[in-house]
Amino acid sequence: MDFDEAKAVNEINKALVSHGRTPYPDDELLNVIDMIWDYYEENGLLELDSDDDEEEVTADEIISYVTRMLKKDKGANISVSDLPIIISAELDYEESLENL
Repeated sequence: MDFDEAKAVNEINKALVSHGRTPYPDDELLNVIDMIWDYYEENGLLELDSDDDEEEVTADEIISYVTRMLKKDKGANISVSDLPIIISAELDYEESLENL
């Protein structure tokens, strides 16, 4: 199954609400999703011939990267304290696609 941005945004907002946080507008979360995929690209994780034996990326590495990118993006309105929930929900969504 293909990655569906709308479904990813929905899953992230459901996770935020379940943690007592306020959901974000789609555009804000799509910006974070783009940052996650930029991280993958910059680290060669989107290569078709990448080794399956490579070390797995941790959520902490992605959170650190997205935090740095958000600090540079003056228009972003994502709270850094929400990033662990957002990143975890996005990774869970990706993993759910692998299990189909």
